[in-house]
Amino acid sequence: MPIKIGLGAAKAEAKILSAARAVRGEVNLVLFAPPGTADSFGDEVTVIEAGEPEAAIVEALYTGRIDAAVRGTLPASTTLKALKRAAGVDRLERIALLETPDGHLFLLAPVGVDEGWTVEQKVRFASAGRDIARRFGLPEGVAILSGGRLGDVGRHPAVDRTMADAELVARLSGAEHIEILVEEVPGRYGLVIAPDGITGNLIFRTLALLGGGRGHGAPVVNIDRIFVDTSRASADYTNAIMLAKSLVLPEKP
Repeated sequence: MPIKIGLGAAKAEAKILSAARAVRGEVNLVLFAPPGTADSFGDEVTVIEAGEPEAAIVEALYTGRIDAAVRGTLPASTTLKALKRAAGVDRLERIALLETPDGHLFLLAPVGVDEGWTVEQKVRFASAGRDIARRFGLPEGVAILSGGRLGDVGRHPAVDRTMADAELVARLSGAEHIEILVEEVPGRYGLVIAPDGITGNLIFRTLALLGGGRGHGAPVVNIDRIFVDTSRASADYTNAIMLAKSLVLPEKP
């Protein structure tokens, strides 16, 4: 049976329709949209209209009517609030799929400013991210970042603490501490763990908003359903949909 994935669509936009065409034959895509918009999408894709499409896509996910969901162009605040309520969690932990300007894909966590502040949380991100990287066909290496090179020990207590934490996270998770050398990630590692959520958020914003890279969505890893968070500013949702599909499929032995 084809995998059914829901995509939030606040209105008919070229990037929604192009993603629907790109994944045709790969997944059974269903758009969740406001009332009175179905005709504007044409007859290429199934559209479910709802007074609150944010709640509708989450309800469909949790009742099993779709196998996975991608936020698409639905508002973040109301959609994620509905997801937290359905999942019974007070915070969502996400791992972002990023692309460098020259086309290298990798995963990054934490990306929420309130996430990844303990060794335990970073180890958990490493475990979940390694599984996502493997399923999406990314390199299986995991890079742990810290605030300096090992030769910088003693220059500042905060830097020393990030390096000590990174060494411990690497040892506990079977990852590699690459110090502050984030430039070594593309093409070599499928997942990079930042020292904390602020640093991860800055890396994401610098690459995707200033550096000519792209963000392709962020699976939520602390819930029991497959939900890929995205930005309404994303130029394309094809990779986010395919990422969701890869998480639905059983892992190959």
